[in-house]
Amino acid sequence: MPNIKQIAKIAGVSVSTVSRVINHHAYVSEDKRRAVMEAIVQLNYSRNLNAVHLSKGKTNIIGVMVPSINHAYFSRLMEGISSEALMKDYQLMVCQTNYNPISEGKVLDMLKMKQMDGIIIGSKTLAWEQIEPFTEYGPIVACEDAGTSAISSVYLDHYDCFRQGMRYLIERGHRQIGFCLGRADSANSLKRRRAYEDALAAIHETVREEWMFYQCLRIEDGLAVVHQWLRMRERPTALLVTSDQVAAGIITEARKNGIRIPEDLAVIGFDNQPIAQVFDLTTIDNQLFEMGSAAFQMAYDHITKKRTKPENRELGYLLIERSTV
Repeated sequence: MPNIKQIAKIAGVSVSTVSRVINHHAYVSEDKRRAVMEAIVQLNYSRNLNAVHLSKGKTNIIGVMVPSINHAYFSRLMEGISSEALMKDYQLMVCQTNYNPISEGKVLDMLKMKQMDGIIIGSKTLAWEQIEPFTEYGPIVACEDAGTSAISSVYLDHYDCFRQGMRYLIERGHRQIGFCLGRADSANSLKRRRAYEDALAAIHETVREEWMFYQCLRIEDGLAVVHQWLRMRERPTALLVTSDQVAAGIITEARKNGIRIPEDLAVIGFDNQPIAQVFDLTTIDNQLFEMGSAAFQMAYDHITKKRTKPENRELGYLLIERSTV
């Protein structure tokens, strides 16, 4: 296999010049850069990246742990992460886990084996106590509140965010309110349910389990919610839906069945995805792009030693008023 000494000999330059060209360093004349590139083509040279990683002590790769790539929430989060990665000349290794703890453990093992420089966690099922020991091998940044653990995090106050949505509906006269969530037992869902119960308690309304819809993740789940709603004798007049995709499904199916939005059923979405603007959906912007961007920057600062201690950063949110309430 050809090496940089052979390239230097054919190009008529020093080994250090070849190294600078290969590593895209500045301050190399165009003539020398052209000579090196021609020699590389002539010798059919390719870098041994494993050797490069060993010599530099880093891979320029950050792993992104997500349960699914086919979900608008994680797609928007990935946009924020990838925008920063591109500017920092980093590659992303997207690791889809489907909330399988074994799969999540394999991603952590990749960090331990130095196959990546750090990990950004979009969502997970493992406990922080299981994840924290792996920070010894590289930075781990979570896109949710990691509490007092040694894991850095960028997060939204899901309790306060959901409570704001409830307050908005109550102020507009709604007392019979239901909700749509993803995983019933996730930390964020539990916070949202608590906010829901507290808001109803404040207006002396009873919690109705039949008005709570779980595993609502995609547009088709919204269609199913409407069919359940139609079968009810007593129905909620408003729904707080933690996905613009699901909310869009609800609005589409409601209109097909002659249900007026918002006169018969008011709907608030979450995430402020592009589909929310298309459906003129009242929604809560939880800054997913900004969360992904901040998470990458945080991981990068740890890798480059600009930051040595865990950081926890709470992002704000904004209720976008449109026509569905």
